[in-house]
Amino acid sequence: MKKRLIYSDLLDHSAKRQVTVITGMRRVGKSTAVRYILQQLNLANSIYLDCERVEIRILFNGDNYEDIKAQLEIMGLDFSVPVLIALDEIQLVENLPSVIKYLYDTYSVKFIATGSSSYYMKNQFSESLAGRKRIFEMFPLSFEEFLDFKGIAVSQYPKYAWITLNKAWYNKFKDYYAEYIRFGGFPEVVLENSPRDKVELLKDIINSYIELDVKLLADYSISEDLYKLVKVLASRSGNKVDYTKISSVTGINRQKVSAYMQLLEYTYFIYQITPFTKNIDKEISQQTKLYFADTGILNVLAGDQLSSGQVFENTIAAQLKTQGTIQYYQKKTGQEIDFIFNGDTALEVKETPVQKDKYTLEQRANGLDLEKYFLLGRYDSNLGFNDFIWGGNL
Repeated sequence: MKKRLIYSDLLDHSAKRQVTVITGMRRVGKSTAVRYILQQLNLANSIYLDCERVEIRILFNGDNYEDIKAQLEIMGLDFSVPVLIALDEIQLVENLPSVIKYLYDTYSVKFIATGSSSYYMKNQFSESLAGRKRIFEMFPLSFEEFLDFKGIAVSQYPKYAWITLNKAWYNKFKDYYAEYIRFGGFPEVVLENSPRDKVELLKDIINSYIELDVKLLADYSISEDLYKLVKVLASRSGNKVDYTKISSVTGINRQKVSAYMQLLEYTYFIYQITPFTKNIDKEISQQTKLYFADTGILNVLAGDQLSSGQVFENTIAAQLKTQGTIQYYQKKTGQEIDFIFNGDTALEVKETPVQKDKYTLEQRANGLDLEKYFLLGRYDSNLGFNDFIWGGNL
């Protein structure tokens, strides 16, 4: 079993009384993480239950919580001593937060739970278990994890993180980074060798997301509309979100477009980033920018509608998203900075950066009183300009 960087934190927290909650998109590796924890803990008085199974949903939707406990005892659990219960995809059971709260407060039960909806996990679930849980977000593989899944020793990776171009490091890993940009970071896709089979897996991930997650979470009969919408959104990666235009192109009501996009964001399919400004009213009133959580999915949906620069920018956005907060900056004149990272660092994305790009970024960052600024690039121009961070080093 390949290990993710998040596993050590999850394992540490699994020894604590609090509920360990893992949230993230379908097939990003949440269930595998739970199995890893259970394997490492190796406790006899434990059970793994998948809420995608109808009998499990029926079990936890019961009104009498002692009856639920009794049924769990029939399954082999002993509540007279500490118990470990692992629950997969808990957002599918409306009543489950209340059940967890009751068993947590009444017996010595440690819960490990996963879910695919950030809204549910951070709001409805959090309200029921205030102070009783910690949420861990799991994303597609980072490039460091991608290399590890490829069987490449990357013990020195942290040494090169966020430093300017090192040509030897770049030449060694540039082809792997190209694959990462093209096919993204879903674990099963990374482990597949055939490009054709990678694409088929990505199509299956998109289909299962729409047919399973969306229908079960939202109870909408919206498969065709949602697929049409995500295709249109993919062609607009890195652009401002204009609901009126998207509604016109898709033929979907503007209010529905807004609701569907909110659902896509809650379930980790897309990200919307806000403009950077010190005036909160302006931030709220300005349009967001759109990025996809995984470039493999983006490429399958967009086909040849995107430039390589747009795909690279989306890759950078996804890499930064896992490390902090990202915003964008744009003046009314049209001058912009691609990303403001953690509120204090200006980042400009260029496929092949040159000295002029660095000078322009410096001027714009100074205008915002930002002392930290970096160019992020994909290719070495071989023109002697190395003052940029290669995307594979983020």
